[in-house]
Amino acid sequence: MPSVPNVLPAAHAGPAATDASGNLPRSLVLLLAASAGISVAALYYSQPMLGDLGADIGASPHSLGLVPTLTQLGYALGILLLAPLGDRFDRRRIILAKAAALTVALLLAAAAPTMGVLLLASLAIGVAATLAQDIVPAAAALAPEAHRGKVVGTVMTGLLLGILLSRVVSGLVAAHWGWRAMFIGAAASVALTGAAAWVGLPRFKSTTHLGYAALLGSLGKLWLRHAPLRRAALAQGLLAVGFSAFWSTLAVLLHGAPFHLGSAAAGSFGLAGAAGALAAPLAGRLADRRGPELVTKLGSALAMLSFAAMALLPLLSPAAQLALLVASAIGFDLGFQATLIAHQTLVYGIEPGARSRLNALLFVGVFVGMAAGAALGSWLFGLWGWVAVAGLAAGAAAAAFALRLWPQSAKLA
Repeated sequence: MPSVPNVLPAAHAGPAATDASGNLPRSLVLLLAASAGISVAALYYSQPMLGDLGADIGASPHSLGLVPTLTQLGYALGILLLAPLGDRFDRRRIILAKAAALTVALLLAAAAPTMGVLLLASLAIGVAATLAQDIVPAAAALAPEAHRGKVVGTVMTGLLLGILLSRVVSGLVAAHWGWRAMFIGAAASVALTGAAAWVGLPRFKSTTHLGYAALLGSLGKLWLRHAPLRRAALAQGLLAVGFSAFWSTLAVLLHGAPFHLGSAAAGSFGLAGAAGALAAPLAGRLADRRGPELVTKLGSALAMLSFAAMALLPLLSPAAQLALLVASAIGFDLGFQATLIAHQTLVYGIEPGARSRLNALLFVGVFVGMAAGAALGSWLFGLWGWVAVAGLAAGAAAAAFALRLWPQSAKLA
């Protein structure tokens, strides 16, 4: 298999990265997991607070939908333009710089006097929060090959818990102290994470001498060269459409009839999804033992069935509807996360010297799907209600499942 020109041997972080047995110290793995979770959580704090935020600023439902949409688009843009730098420069320095930028962006959101400023801050939050996508390849580079799935799964547990518990925290904080307090608290947590990373992260050697323009140009070459990468990015992006459509409209659904619930209730649904996130290390171990292909099929099938079940909501009583929403959230989060771990395991094994760029391409697909899901979900919910959102999510997951069943020998455009 040919490799990208001008690629050096795979990076290692230095002698202190592993212990005497050759494994990563548990404290380092926990630091990576916590840093990933706290940084990526910044993308989702706004979602349970949209009802309160709109009432405070006086924004229309359409304008509110732009907050998560621009955050996800900023994340995709930041991954595309900034994440590849992890192959060219010391990832530790990149992580520290992005932590500082994310802290500033969150403070800007907290002080936003108008919807326009908040939308600008949302875009900046998305771009800077891509430090999570420097942390995951760092974990893959540090981990011994035989345990890479387990280590990546553990770090992804932190990242995914950050995604899901962010909604719980923001819902509670917004209900008691207001949405601006949530952004201030988020900025403080990111600043503390940056300080811990400055103390605890080892340095990383670059794996290429490519200049910035050539580095970005190599993304297209990697995309065209590797069909498994294209399959992984497209399938995970499709699952992300349904994932984002659900979380971007849930607060609005619960705010109206027949529920009339506030931001704290919307945020508490993150606890349901967190149950699925705890299974991420299991998915990593299964990918190590049975191969990631099996995990992608199982995960996408579970997500598809969970999304489809939500179409039954109008037929049930309010209490039964809430129970179904909780069960579906557990199911599709587990499916989404297991599939993501398996896709990362696949992608990181393609070209070790290009892990940051491969990761960037995978997650551009994911967050383009997230942005599309937020926009389409809000639009469909406004036109035809929750059944349309469930149909969008189930259809996108079915397409992802079909893509994973596609013969491995078949080439994707």
